[in-house]
Amino acid sequence: MHNSEFSNPHVARNYAPLPVMLTRGEGAYLWDVAGRRYIDMMSAYSAVSLGHAHPRILAKLAEQAQRLAVPSRAFFDDRLGPFLEELCKVTGLDVALPMNSGAEAVETAIKAARRWGNHVKGIDSPDIVVADNNFHGRTTTIISFSSQSQYRDGFGPFTPGFRSAPFGDLAAFEAAVTPNTAAILVEPIQGEAGVIVPPDGWLAGLRRLCDKRGILLLLDEVQSGLGRSGTWFAFQHENVVPDGVMLGKALGGGVLPVSAFVAKRDVMNVFTPGSHGSTFGGNTLAAAVGLEALRVIRDERLVERSQALGARMLQRLHGMRAPGLADVRGRGLWAGVELDPRYASARDICEGLIDRGVLTTATHDTVVRLAPPFVISQDDLDLALDAVAETISSFDAPRNVRDAAAGADRRLKT
Repeated sequence: MHNSEFSNPHVARNYAPLPVMLTRGEGAYLWDVAGRRYIDMMSAYSAVSLGHAHPRILAKLAEQAQRLAVPSRAFFDDRLGPFLEELCKVTGLDVALPMNSGAEAVETAIKAARRWGNHVKGIDSPDIVVADNNFHGRTTTIISFSSQSQYRDGFGPFTPGFRSAPFGDLAAFEAAVTPNTAAILVEPIQGEAGVIVPPDGWLAGLRRLCDKRGILLLLDEVQSGLGRSGTWFAFQHENVVPDGVMLGKALGGGVLPVSAFVAKRDVMNVFTPGSHGSTFGGNTLAAAVGLEALRVIRDERLVERSQALGARMLQRLHGMRAPGLADVRGRGLWAGVELDPRYASARDICEGLIDRGVLTTATHDTVVRLAPPFVISQDDLDLALDAVAETISSFDAPRNVRDAAAGADRRLKT
C-alpha cells in the first residue's frame, strides 16, 4: 500500500501509526485491507488480552446492548452490582468505583488519596509520591507528574502536589515521604517505560513503608493487571495487598473502554454522592462486558496460560543473540526488547516485523514491546519470536557502517 493511502487530513496527528491498515481481527490474528494475516504481538497495550472478537464477549455485548446499554448512574441497574462484586473478589479489596479509561481510574485514585489525606489525616495540602519514568495517562493532572518531556511540552501550567523518586529505589521513596504525604502511587511494572520490572522485594518494601508512615499504597495495574504478568495482579508476585488498585484495558474484553478504582472501604468512603462520577462510567453495557471478561479469564485459565507461555517467550528471548540486542526484560506474557540504537531503532524493527507478518509497537525509540493475547497458540508465539530474532539479526552492522556501504554502492552504480 502506498504511503499516501495512510494519510488523511481529517485525522489529528497525535499518533504516528506503522504503515499497515487493519480491517479485521480474530483471536491472536489481525488482517489488513489487502487480506494479509498478521500475528498480533501487542494486544492493543493489553486491552485485547482476551483476543480479538472473543465469542463470549461478543455474545454478551450483543445480548446486553439489545436489553439496556446506558441508563445513567442516576438509577440502579441489574448488572453493575455483580460486576463490582466480582472485581472486589478477584482483587481482595472492598469497594469498586467504575470509570471508562485507565487515566480516569488513576484520576479517581488521586482524588481519593487527596481527600483521604485531607479528611482522614488532616493534611491541608496532601502530596503523593510517584516514580520517575512513570506512565499513568495523559490528562493534565497526570502529565504534571510525568518525567517525560514529550508528554509535558507546552501543556502547562502543571498541577502541584507530587514528588518523584527513582523506580525500584526503596530508600529514595522513603526519603521522598513527608508529613504531608497521603499516598505512594506507582506501577508494579512500568510498561510505557519499557517493561521495567523492579527489584525483588521492592513492592513489599513500599507496603512496609506505607504502614510505617500511615499512608496509602496505590498501584496502577491498568496494563499489568488481569493476567498480563502471569498472575491476576502484579502485586501478587510479592503477596502485597495495596490500599487501592487501578484497572482497565483488558477489563473491557477488547471491545469497550472499561476501568475501575478498587480500594479498601475506608479509602472509598471519602466519596459521597455528587463528589465524583462519570456519565458512561459503570454503564450497564460496560458492566455486563466487564463481568464476562473476568469470567472468561477465570474459566479459560488465561492467567495460567499467560504464565506458561510467558515463561517460554522470555526463555527464548533471553537466548537470542544479535549485535543489536541490548537487553530483555519482562514478566508473564509481557516483555521489553531493548535495542542498541547504533544498530536500529525500535520502529525499524517493528516495520521489519510487518514484512514478516508480525505486528507490535515500540516505546521510547529503543524498546520493542511484546504482549500477545493470552489466547495465542504456542506455534504462533514461536513463529512470532522467530520473526523477532530474524528481524533484529538482519541489522547486523551499525548504522554508520551500513550507510557507508550503501553510499559506496550508489557511487559504483553511477
